[in-house]
Amino acid sequence: MAKADVTRLSPPRDFRIVTGTALDPLELAELRAKAMRPSLEAAGRFDPDRVRRRFLDHFDAEATAAFYAGQDLAGFIVVRQMPDHLYLDHLYIAPDQQGAGLGAEIIRSVQEQMAEPTGQEIRLIALTGSPAGRFYQRVGFKQTGSDGIDDSYSWHPMSRDSRGNLG
Repeated sequence: MAKADVTRLSPPRDFRIVTGTALDPLELAELRAKAMRPSLEAAGRFDPDRVRRRFLDHFDAEATAAFYAGQDLAGFIVVRQMPDHLYLDHLYIAPDQQGAGLGAEIIRSVQEQMAEPTGQEIRLIALTGSPAGRFYQRVGFKQTGSDGIDDSYSWHPMSRDSRGNLG
């Protein structure tokens, strides 16, 4: 199975993109722990070592793109190629960058540069009750299920309306 090609992504506005072996997995794992902390604490499930370990145990540099503002890690994404869809495994934005549109720009890039050219659906899961679910719905994802711990979402290129807007 081919890999999802994150090198096709364009860096948003004033950010630079880093992919492949230039990535520092420990730096990414630390950002994941910081970004997930509020949601996991609210759910009574925050264990910083477990959060880092779960990311590092499955780290794949070829599926990962990090976004930097100067020398500071602003966020990162992991997109995996599955047999019939793209799986957005991780999207984390640094707390000081949240709310400024970076996450939406990254998602638009994945939609436009990875999913639309191939006609592939994008799927993901997000912690039930976390702000992530609302974010994904704002950028066009539809909730497709829930197991009480995680909610499932999907986006398909055909979900754009005739004016090109997400719907």
